[in-house]
Amino acid sequence: MARSGGPTIDEVAAAAGVSRATVSRVMNGRATVATDIAERVRVAARDLRYQPSRVARSLSLGRTNSVALVVPDLANPMFQQILRGTMAAAAPHDYRVLVAETAENTGDEAEVALEARLRCDALVLAAPRTSENALLELLPRLEPVVVINRHVPGLTVPSVRVDYAAGVRSMVDHLVALGHRELAYVAGPRSSASNALRARALDDARERHPGLRVTTVPCGPTVDAGYRAADAVLATGATGVVAFNDLVAFGLLARLNEAGVAVPGDISIGGFDDIELARYATPSLTTAAVPQADLGRRAWELLHARVLGTERPTPGDGAALHVTPGLVVRGSTGPVPPARRLGVTSADLAGRAHARDDQVRARWRAADDDWVLGIGDDRPLARYTRGASMPGVHSPRPFLHPVHSLQGVAMTAKSPVDHRHHYGVSMAVADVDGTSHWGGRTYVRDQGPTLLANHGRQEVARTEVTDGGSTLSQGLRWLDERGGVQLTEERRLTAVVLPEVDAWALGWHGSLHAGDADVEIGSPATNGRPGAGYGGWFWRLPSGDEAVALSPDRGGDVHGSRNPWVAVVRRSGSAWTTLVLAQVSGEPDPWFARVGDYVGLGPALAWDAVRKVPAGSSLEVDVVAAVVDRRLDIVGAGDVADLAVARVGAARLP
Repeated sequence: MARSGGPTIDEVAAAAGVSRATVSRVMNGRATVATDIAERVRVAARDLRYQPSRVARSLSLGRTNSVALVVPDLANPMFQQILRGTMAAAAPHDYRVLVAETAENTGDEAEVALEARLRCDALVLAAPRTSENALLELLPRLEPVVVINRHVPGLTVPSVRVDYAAGVRSMVDHLVALGHRELAYVAGPRSSASNALRARALDDARERHPGLRVTTVPCGPTVDAGYRAADAVLATGATGVVAFNDLVAFGLLARLNEAGVAVPGDISIGGFDDIELARYATPSLTTAAVPQADLGRRAWELLHARVLGTERPTPGDGAALHVTPGLVVRGSTGPVPPARRLGVTSADLAGRAHARDDQVRARWRAADDDWVLGIGDDRPLARYTRGASMPGVHSPRPFLHPVHSLQGVAMTAKSPVDHRHHYGVSMAVADVDGTSHWGGRTYVRDQGPTLLANHGRQEVARTEVTDGGSTLSQGLRWLDERGGVQLTEERRLTAVVLPEVDAWALGWHGSLHAGDADVEIGSPATNGRPGAGYGGWFWRLPSGDEAVALSPDRGGDVHGSRNPWVAVVRRSGSAWTTLVLAQVSGEPDPWFARVGDYVGLGPALAWDAVRKVPAGSSLEVDVVAAVVDRRLDIVGAGDVADLAVARVGAARLP
């Protein structure tokens, strides 16, 4: 009958010509066997491919060659990395690492640790949540033991500790340098000693930075806890957040994204630990980086020395290795939000508007054959019309009109006497392969403005409301004067309210796609009329009583500039408004701007050179407009541009 299993110790003894006891002593590494006999045993074992039984070896030596690692939460990647570091360091010494979890249950911690210690030679206790008095009683019963992230005065127990105060200090200093003066600390478990260390470091930060306000928001150590704490964080009015750990920060990011709060445009978020996923968050997470695997390796070094009895005697409370976190700056932190830098008249604080979502969210709804943007049912902001009833000579196209500010000031003009083909806000392009999508006369080289039968039209093929009502999405076809398709377009109009700055914002994104042939876009300037590079996304305003144009590097005439934003400050009677326009992606196109004979502006697609859209490719038009119920200067207009771009981006779901 065939025997199961591998070679036995008796077979090794017979092959080497020694007793079983001698084989056992050699396999267990004891030095009481003559060198030549020990070598003979090892050769026999190698030839027979003999592997000693770990169970038998443990019984013989009185040890298991295993250590236990007890952690509060295995779902936390921080503790997973500590486990990996401990295992990697213990393996070369032929030790195995067993892991036990207390699931953040303080009452079970002592029992779990004692049971794990009975099965192993030694124990690593990571971030224990038990009280100091309980640990004073427990730790002597666990010897040999090493503690991670906890100091127990009065016991000579080695420990590896993170300098949490240094990590918090670097994070706070980073946020303060960005202009933040109102912070929220999203706290960890009350039983966590590292949470108490963080809180004390924040108290010190208040003394180092006079005027700094830090509000503590109770939370916990998990993603779900961070998610549930987000509304409480917003209610504090803080512009910067120090999260207990990266998991809490992940939960905050998820909930803030759902609420339309831009990070870092509205609020900055900083984490702690730098777990592997931190760099892949959206946005990537600024965090105080802890060398997590190194904590496990260092804990093993202290524990191994304690098991072997080779540790150096230390006075007082035992050996301690300290690890200092390093600040890793990524995308989740930025300057204090523009709304908080402005001298606003609104009483709202940054972020608080989002906590009252139903009161301030702008939504699209169908109205007859049009779509109306409004706050609730009684505060319309804009009407978006298909434009099918426009005269053919005006190049029919969808357009926004009327558009109003939050205070009801009119912000668009339709078919004004000076330019009957101007319709509020629209994509009005003067020349697409010779077809006018601008309306009116076409400038002909050596002939001047001439009325031609070349007017195209933009037809809506599909419309839906997305992003919880804030975005109107459309599919359109650009047709030439003969009905042929020149371009297809995917268009999105996303609206958000900015009550902090007495404003609302509209994001207009159009992706113009060329089919099987190249498409050329021109302008009167490319046909020989100097300075007339108009044609693209265009906003026509009422003339008003007074108007002035602004841009980042100049006031007055901004015509032809390539700045990321421009603005028109306009007075109608006693009401001042400011329209801020920002180009979002890529190199800005030149701005076409008029504030003298009429008021209108927008980015021009073809300034003084023809713009080609190659076959099968797309041209992206991405503009954000902010309608503000007050007069802004250049600095204020730039801040509103930043705020509007951030809020619109946050409102658009992936």
